[in-house]
Amino acid sequence: MSEIMTKNMARNVFYGGSIFFILIFGALTVHSHIYARTKAVDESQLTPSVVEGKHIWERNTCVNCHSILGEGAYFAPELGNVMRRWGVQDDPESAFETMKGWMESMPTGIEGRRQMPHFDLTDDEYRALTDFLLWTGTINTQNWPPNDAG
Repeated sequence: MSEIMTKNMARNVFYGGSIFFILIFGALTVHSHIYARTKAVDESQLTPSVVEGKHIWERNTCVNCHSILGEGAYFAPELGNVMRRWGVQDDPESAFETMKGWMESMPTGIEGRRQMPHFDLTDDEYRALTDFLLWTGTINTQNWPPNDAG
């Protein structure tokens, strides 16, 4: 074998390496999707209320201030584990009351403090948003966020 790399050899290394890593990337992508659908998320818990809560989350652009499972803005607290932090993850009725009370008390009017805007939500919308955040708290995030506060 020659000690000098020819154009043909370089081309073969480039194309061979590119194809190899494209295949690896494709396999990892498929694996990630399979893991997310079968192990990380319990789709049997996806009720219409949870889906409606996700729509409320999007309609009110909560992600512009909050992050959820690490995605979104970091102006306001992480909400992927908010129900566990509040101690109501296993009690949907208390979760609803806590969420409604918290959101109805905003903004507090305390000067110099970041304030959440007031949203005119109905009880059904509060319940749906609560169900969405309760469902989000059941996702296997592999210990994300790294601390309770997000």
